[in-house]
Amino acid sequence: MNLRPAVIELVVADMARSLAFYRLLGLDVPPGADAEPHVDVDFGGLRISFDTEDLVRSIDSRWVRPVGGHRIALAFECEDPASVDAAYREITAAGYESHLEPWDAFWGMRYAVVRDPDGTPIDLFANLPPS
Repeated sequence: MNLRPAVIELVVADMARSLAFYRLLGLDVPPGADAEPHVDVDFGGLRISFDTEDLVRSIDSRWVRPVGGHRIALAFECEDPASVDAAYREITAAGYESHLEPWDAFWGMRYAVVRDPDGTPIDLFANLPPS
């Protein structure tokens, strides 16, 4: 398995308020991003993705706002779409919890979600080939 850390995902209740905070910290957030449900920002070789709670609920109907933590998910980029499936199988076969089986997401990626031993969501993804 050849995985590498690629994205830190933050689920936010209010995109504009969250982006204003991260702009204050010096992140180069696009000016028109405040009304978007998903925003990617460079973080020194990694990306931070901001997703609204509504977007996350539209993907995962079981998602609820965490109490006392776990408002973050870590994402790992795979080499290609088939590698998402292979990594998902290898991780779940090792006894770790599946959360969302692999699927082709509308934003152009093959995606799956597993959980680490503490319940933190770990996203596995790869870009889909152009149509």
